[in-house]
Amino acid sequence: MRARSIGAAAATALALVAARDLVQKKHALLRNFPVIGHARYLLETIGPELRQYVVTSNEEERPFSRDQRTWIYASAKEENNYFGFGTDVDVEHVQGHAYVKQRTFAGALPDLHDPQAPLPSAKVLGGPRGRAKAFRPASVVNISAMSFGSLSGAAITALNKGAALAGAMQNTGEGGLSPYHRNGGDLILQIGTSYFGCRNEDGTFSLDKLKDVVASAPVKAIEIKLSQGAKPGLGGMLPGAKVTPEIAGIRGIPAGKDCASPSRHTAFHDVDSMLDFVELLAAETGLPVGIKSAVGEMSFWQELATLMARGDRGVDFVTIDGGEGGTGAAPLIFTDSVSLPFRMGFSRVYSTFAERGLTDDITFIGSGKLGLPENAAVAFALGVDMINVAREAMLSIGCIQAQKCHTDKCPTGIATQDPWLVRGIDAPSKATRAAVYLRTLRKELLKVSGAVGVAHPALITTTDIEIMNGDYDARTLASVYGYKDGWGELGPELAQEITALLTTGPNTSQEPAG
Repeated sequence: MRARSIGAAAATALALVAARDLVQKKHALLRNFPVIGHARYLLETIGPELRQYVVTSNEEERPFSRDQRTWIYASAKEENNYFGFGTDVDVEHVQGHAYVKQRTFAGALPDLHDPQAPLPSAKVLGGPRGRAKAFRPASVVNISAMSFGSLSGAAITALNKGAALAGAMQNTGEGGLSPYHRNGGDLILQIGTSYFGCRNEDGTFSLDKLKDVVASAPVKAIEIKLSQGAKPGLGGMLPGAKVTPEIAGIRGIPAGKDCASPSRHTAFHDVDSMLDFVELLAAETGLPVGIKSAVGEMSFWQELATLMARGDRGVDFVTIDGGEGGTGAAPLIFTDSVSLPFRMGFSRVYSTFAERGLTDDITFIGSGKLGLPENAAVAFALGVDMINVAREAMLSIGCIQAQKCHTDKCPTGIATQDPWLVRGIDAPSKATRAAVYLRTLRKELLKVSGAVGVAHPALITTTDIEIMNGDYDARTLASVYGYKDGWGELGPELAQEITALLTTGPNTSQEPAG
């Protein structure tokens, strides 16, 4: 009797759904195929998950393939991150694939068995320009800019604690320095076009508020964000519904009101005034100051390098973000087609400074899918001194690449403010995973450097790596990107200094340079 009642109820429900489908005019599919047409929408909803786990091969999925995600997950959990039986890559045919050329003999190499995998920067950040608080970063791998608001408080907490455990730094993102960034990790404070956390009521920049923020936390450097790879030259709108009292307090904006972020800065309007702004921040805080940008037209970079060649003003570091970089939300045209991919963009910017002999005076930072050993090795060969990781760091604390960041429905609680979803993150255990991932990536870079016969990834050259250029043909990085002799390499003094640091084992902590 009970089963009959359940069946009758189910039949009635299906009949009601069918009736609704037949009379509604929004979806032609449902009018023509009532009830069963809903299967199409269900499959569409879970399409990314189906492709991720069932349909695609180990190397097909994007942004990160199954093999890449597996390596990050296993590394973060201290599980076996080796692969057996050989490569899944069609090694003789995959256009653009990179191959590292090992050397038979090598000089002194660092200890590959140190669990901390110390790998400091080859350059002193802010040293060439004599900043009062110049320092040598203890890790060449650091956590990229991700704001509280885009990520949950629990996710920011886990990443900050993970950075502290690994001796790395975390970039705050342009959303301001939140309480979740204050869990022991050193910080790079990012300033965006809205000057969140250091703005006046009218949205203009406030130097006094910036100095207060810097004094309140372990801020090691300041990064002025000009643009990012996934949405360059695009402003943003934070709807009032998302401006909670907490976010309003952190960002310095009214709660419950829409907040529009302009696409350009108001504190400066050209390269010359930008350099004045850089020098002002450096003088008032003592910190190294740099810029972050995607790469589009090159006149900006040419003018910047020309002005810096005079020697009186300059940025301490340049962060180049590739067009393949991630974001919480952006129009498809921007994520797919605006700004150059990392290797193309970075090589053009580096070449611009190399032509003027400035590369040893600037720390180059790369971001945009560089949290994988192969991509990172190529970046270092091209002249990068440090790399920032964002989505890879998210994967290390549980992200499953659901690609729902823009919906506020991230199933793992990382890219959402939904309290029910956020409760799934246990920050202490996730912090350990983030730290282990950062250390593991450093170990992998040391292994690759050792295979090439050098002590540090910054010593890998553009002739040590070749790029597949078609069937059975490859070209060196130098050839592909038009590098001249010596480009992408450290000067002799810097090379000797970092080799000595890694092979003799002195203290490489993040202390101000004397």
